[in-house]
Amino acid sequence: MAQAAAHDHHHDHTEHETSLKMLGFWIFLITDCILFGTLFATFVVLRTHTDGGPTGKELFEVPIFVAETFILLTSSFTSGLAVLAMNKGNRNALIGWLVITALLGLAFVGLEVNEFATLAHDGATISRSAFLSAFFTLVGTHGLHVSIGLLWMTGLIFQLLRRGITGVTKRKIMIISLYWHFLDAVWIFLFTVVYLMGVM
Repeated sequence: MAQAAAHDHHHDHTEHETSLKMLGFWIFLITDCILFGTLFATFVVLRTHTDGGPTGKELFEVPIFVAETFILLTSSFTSGLAVLAMNKGNRNALIGWLVITALLGLAFVGLEVNEFATLAHDGATISRSAFLSAFFTLVGTHGLHVSIGLLWMTGLIFQLLRRGITGVTKRKIMIISLYWHFLDAVWIFLFTVVYLMGVM
């Protein structure tokens, strides 16, 4: 009887701890929404302040940002497949989909770094105009978030290899998946507000 009560208490404590961690993650996402909302608002205000420098229409290459969008949307899909594999208890498929998601994320970051390097080489640096300062800050902040997500995902892959699918790793996979979908949603706004509106 006492053993059963202790087990129930431990189970309740674990559930409470999990709920608190999920709540903490949602609070983090809300603060991130505020951060990106502020950066978007700043960009919209400053997008025409080119100070005689190049505009988005002159700088943005459609094939590049379309490729970035396709890669990130695909990675969001594969992260969803990873969660499905986890729910089926298939560790190998889960790890496989996470690896594919991470590789796609790496390709996205690689394209973004190359885009920034090309712009800087052409003289379109962060200090050239208010428009470029807002552009590099907004897009760069998103890229930094993706990079952090990649490090996080890599750590989870190693945890899964060592421990397999447990209650703890399940929670962590759910959180990284939500985080990844959030970054995908932010990119859709970036794609529309920064790039599409920029080349029109």
